[in-house]
Amino acid sequence: MVFDVSVALTWILFLALFPMAFFWLRRAWRIAIKRDFSEVALKHGQSPASPEKFATFELLINLLAGITVVLVIYLVVTGSASYATWSAIAGTTLWSKLIFSFALSRHAHLKVSAKVARRTS
Repeated sequence: MVFDVSVALTWILFLALFPMAFFWLRRAWRIAIKRDFSEVALKHGQSPASPEKFATFELLINLLAGITVVLVIYLVVTGSASYATWSAIAGTTLWSKLIFSFALSRHAHLKVSAKVARRTS
């Protein structure tokens, strides 16, 4: 095996899975067990007006992403998956988690104008 850029990037990707899984599962633990909603749907570091309303969705996003990454780590360590398979799963999980968390934070901080609120009532 020749050590080149692709091998280095593969190792970086694999080693990055460990802190990602840790932080995502820790965040799910804080929401589910400790009932700490301080990191739910943050936008510019600010929580929404009612973070407990969005806690279930944030919990599911973090829990599913964390479990998926742990399973990918298991597949790599046991040699059960090829490089193409585990890197695709890891990449898709990372991007999905980021996109869903971003969408949730924007939805949680959505402000409805008074004009629109009058039309709906």
